[in-house]
Amino acid sequence: MRNVLLGVVTRTLSGCSGQGDKTYTVDELMADEALLTKIISECRNNPGGLRQTPDCQNAEAADWKLRLERMKTSLGG
Repeated sequence: MRNVLLGVVTRTLSGCSGQGDKTYTVDELMADEALLTKIISECRNNPGGLRQTPDCQNAEAADWKLRLERMKTSLGG
C-alpha cells in the first residue's frame, strides 16, 4: 500500500513540473540565442496558430532588441 501511494504521488508531481508550459521572458531569450532562434522558427512556421502566444511575442521583442544592440555597436555607439 505504501509503495502504491508513493507511486501515485511521484506521478502526480512529475506531471506538474512540465517545461512545455513555461513562458520565456525577453531577457531569457536574449541570453539564449539558440532558444530564441528555435522559438522564432517555430512561430514563423505556424503564424496562424502561434503568432499571438506570449513566447512568440517575447521572441520577436528579444530579436528586435538584439538587432538594435548590434546596429548600435556596429555604428560605434
